[in-house]
Amino acid sequence: MATIHQSSTKQEILEYLHKHEKATAIELAEVLDVSKQAIRRHLKDLETEELVLFSTSEQAGMGRPQHVYQLSHQGRDRLHRTMSDRFGDASGNFAVSLLDTLAQTVGHDQFKSILQKQWERKAQEYRDRLGNGSLRDRVASLVELRKAEGFMAEYHPVDVNDSSRGESFIFIEHNCAISNVAESFPTICGHELEMFAAVLPDCTVERTHWIINGEHRCGYLVKVRK
Repeated sequence: MATIHQSSTKQEILEYLHKHEKATAIELAEVLDVSKQAIRRHLKDLETEELVLFSTSEQAGMGRPQHVYQLSHQGRDRLHRTMSDRFGDASGNFAVSLLDTLAQTVGHDQFKSILQKQWERKAQEYRDRLGNGSLRDRVASLVELRKAEGFMAEYHPVDVNDSSRGESFIFIEHNCAISNVAESFPTICGHELEMFAAVLPDCTVERTHWIINGEHRCGYLVKVRK
């Protein structure tokens, strides 16, 4: 069976479908700046590999109905494995083993304290690297830092009619680069929310989506504190 490593365009298709849940061939061609013929060939290959499937057809104006593609379960699993391969899964397995040993050695309360100190240290590292720029600049920088750590991160401004409420952004991570650790130690997700709030102390940070609840992404609403 062919692998998605053979084509960066195939990888981009899988990542786009993972982020947006579904798309037509025309949409993919426009977004990825690839010809419609090439996109259809890639989609056919991915369909043969059972990595994508088309679920419905949508009428595009007066033209023919368009197939709407989405990731299959195999495609989602393959994409997650690719991300793990890209950034290294061995370190995650080692972290789980280390944390498990630590939890058994030091006791529950001290273990919680150690995790708290780790996230506080990580928050300070992020804060130092983000600086004191505008909220948009800091969120954009945070996205780049998370990408470097293996997260499929992005952000979008939130339209707010009331200008007195200040800037707001949705910060999204389409995968969890520490999923194996989070599955074994779910409290880490709570510490992550605390960490983002500490990184942006002039803002409120609210969780909007959560992979651990079965959603396809983790999302956070970031608003300037008034």
